[in-house]
Amino acid sequence: MRPDPVNSLPARLRPEVPAVFAPEPPASLAARLVALDRTVFEAVAARRWPGADRVLPKLSRSANHGLLWGAVAAGLAVTGSPRARRAAVRGLASLGLASATINTLGKRTVRRQRPGLESVPLIRQLKRQPITSSFPSGHAASAAAFATGVAMESRGLGAAVAPLAAAVAVSRVHTGAHYPGDVLAGAALGAGAAFAVRGLVPTRDQLPSPGRPLVDVPALPRGHGLVMVVNQGADTPDKARVLRELLPEAEVVECEGDGLVAELEKAAGHALALGICGGDGSVNAAAGVALHHGLPLAVLPGGTLNHFAYDLGIEDPKELCRAVEAGDAVAVDVGRFRSGERTGYFLNTFSLGVYPELVRERERWSGRVGGRLADVVAAARVRRRDHPLEAVVEGERRPLWLLFAGNCTYRRMGLTGGRRADLADGLLDVRAVHGGRGPGFRLMAAALAGPLTRSPFHAAVRVQRLRIGGISPGTPLAFDGEVTDAGPSLQLDKLHEGLRVYRPLTL
Repeated sequence: MRPDPVNSLPARLRPEVPAVFAPEPPASLAARLVALDRTVFEAVAARRWPGADRVLPKLSRSANHGLLWGAVAAGLAVTGSPRARRAAVRGLASLGLASATINTLGKRTVRRQRPGLESVPLIRQLKRQPITSSFPSGHAASAAAFATGVAMESRGLGAAVAPLAAAVAVSRVHTGAHYPGDVLAGAALGAGAAFAVRGLVPTRDQLPSPGRPLVDVPALPRGHGLVMVVNQGADTPDKARVLRELLPEAEVVECEGDGLVAELEKAAGHALALGICGGDGSVNAAAGVALHHGLPLAVLPGGTLNHFAYDLGIEDPKELCRAVEAGDAVAVDVGRFRSGERTGYFLNTFSLGVYPELVRERERWSGRVGGRLADVVAAARVRRRDHPLEAVVEGERRPLWLLFAGNCTYRRMGLTGGRRADLADGLLDVRAVHGGRGPGFRLMAAALAGPLTRSPFHAAVRVQRLRIGGISPGTPLAFDGEVTDAGPSLQLDKLHEGLRVYRPLTL
């Protein structure tokens, strides 16, 4: 074998051979994102925003443990608007789910150190630096969850809360508590929590329309032809003024007390549509007049509970005025009870037994001890009574603590509470609490049960009509919050789609 002439030379005499270097492998996507995250963080730290150095750290601290959002939710709740209250509750529920997810899964899954504070001005830094994992940002998740939850119930309120939520998220980078990627991931998780809550509890817009669209109601531009009777005895602050502004050609009549029915009858004599602003009792009176005269009804909530108006979907004057001017309406059922020649109607509930007695006792004591204390006194007095109602229901004599009939099916739990998704299903939601020992326990068991349930303590059925006999003289009955004496026998049925009510077809 011939020797290699080059390698056989001494090392100092060998020719230099240029070294060949292999190219570095490209950085992974994760590494590039981390580098970008740090670059943006340093850019934010170097930027000077007038006023932000003093405001954003305080805003960031105020959001600790959700305190800021609790205060915002309380502010929404005290406005008295049902939509604002729903928005507050949904926002807090979304925040709770987001916080639980972040603390139990998010921060334990990804361990990331907090940013270094060398480039962050001292005036921006938090007094107490967080020590948990930097990824994802819990503050950003809570802010996004609350704002998204609020927006799902009210776009206007969501738009008002969104800048505050965005400022909280930005504050976490501004103070050096998080990298921008931590904040973006937290915000995405927070918004996802709000959507998860909506999947469990649908928003108002997701619920089916509580009636059927009609075409045979008059459209009343600027309210021309509408006579709106406002019950001043109800909770109706500024409602008359707002109605006059929104429907300048409508006739708005203000009355109070016993004159309500007379004003409704007077209005029905020349109106194209009859309107009522008041509580459930006022709406019940107006519905009877509208049925008698064959008029469509416009309902604006102005009482304490307003079950019918809220189930219908009317919460504020703008919604009602839009329906009146467009001529949009739905047909709803009306519950009816008859005793001899006497006929009464109920849009929400009818009941015999404990509840009417409770209402009567509350009215008796409210003038002496005040409203809230009267509730306690009335409950205590009714609770001590050990004689259930004796009645013949569908031919069978039964002792009952409570007999309840709802106008259409109540979807949620409870005896008389909850909401209805359909106001024209043609059914009575009947629930009975059987007599016996332990009425409190029996009532509670029935309250926790839903429709179509049976037990030794209670029963629930859906029927089109119901006959009740053998009622003792002086037994009170309640319908839509009003109390009167029942006759010896009663027959309950429905006027299916018997009442036309204005309602915007899209809310």
